Amino acid sequence: MTTEAPVMTSSRPYLLRAVHEWITDNGLTPQIVVDAQLDEVRVPGAYIREGRIVLNISPTAVRDLALGNEWVEFSARFGGTPFDVAVPVHAVLAIVARENGTGMSFPESQSDRRPPPQTQKRPNLRIVK
Repeated sequence: MTTEAPVMTSSRPYLLRAVHEWITDNGLTPQIVVDAQLDEVRVPGAYIREGRIVLNISPTAVRDLALGNEWVEFSARFGGTPFDVAVPVHAVLAIVARENGTGMSFPESQSDRRPPPQTQKRPNLRIVK
């Protein structure tokens, strides 16, 4: 008899929130590096460089910051123009302090989406003579 390990949710949003808190508690500026090539990412295109964008998510730079389990969302001004940013958590490649680069990076190839549930196949029995 085999027991399957339970499917757990991604640790990325929890680590993202923890490192954000740690950076701000130390009086530094948290920034996230985002894979801006993903279709779901809503960021101002003029600031994308080589498929990535670095976003300052300090309390003084953004409004209504929500570091959820699925999305990072906030409002900010880019060149004086307001913009509502929405980034799926799996598109966040790193969170670091601007002043010293301390933080955490996440593997690009890691898929943080839950795997699809495995369907039960019916047994395939044959009579062998």
